[in-house]
Amino acid sequence: MTSPVSEQPGAAPANADVAAYAIRLGDDALILSHRLSEWTAHAPQIEEDLALANIALDLLGQARTLLAYGGAFSGRSEDDLAYLREERQFTNLQLTEIENGDFAVTMIRQLLFSCYQHELYRDLESSTDAQLAAIAAKAVKEVSYHVEHASTWVLRLGDGTELSHDRTQAALDAVWPYSHELFVDDELVRRMADSGVGPLPSVLRPAWLGAVQDVLTEATLVLPDDDWQPSGGRNGLHTEGFGYLLAEMQHLHRSHPGAQW
Repeated sequence: MTSPVSEQPGAAPANADVAAYAIRLGDDALILSHRLSEWTAHAPQIEEDLALANIALDLLGQARTLLAYGGAFSGRSEDDLAYLREERQFTNLQLTEIENGDFAVTMIRQLLFSCYQHELYRDLESSTDAQLAAIAAKAVKEVSYHVEHASTWVLRLGDGTELSHDRTQAALDAVWPYSHELFVDDELVRRMADSGVGPLPSVLRPAWLGAVQDVLTEATLVLPDDDWQPSGGRNGLHTEGFGYLLAEMQHLHRSHPGAQW
């Protein structure tokens, strides 16, 4: 694997910037993949066990390519990045790590994140970085299904029984504050945007909000107020449950260093 580079030398950002950008996107996919895997054998239907496992595998595949690409700059493998970093070294969005809660919480979280990923990858298909463009071209097809799957469940739950509607509205109220971090512009993404590598997250929000609102309106759900806006994931600040997630995800690898299957 070569170090991250841009196709346009005249506008090329530092390789370390592209690596950090790829790793944060890989962290998003990795952590949400793990959260979804926790539903295996616990989903409300056998078919849903398989569906969530397949979505988790899609996200894991995205994580592997992004982490391998980002890690190449510093000589770290995808396994090094997944299993040998400490909590404060992960740069995933807090939305991806929040606990599954009930099924409505998981589906609301998936809808918000999948719609965001869909807009992001559509933009990254035209990235000046050839590797990121290739990763996005494959991933956007997978994420289209993720959006469809989450939308179907949110509609089913929100416009279902009185109980399912109330629980889904409560899930939206609880998860919505974490969506604001999706669209925070920091110095890294500004440099990526200036060089054509990736979009400013804030630019993605109107299309994302339109897609999300279409589903929520049909599901008879109401957008919460934007009072509380937790953030910090990109800077290594995570929710209380994140440490437990890492302990479970990293235990085997750390217990048997260098083991191979």
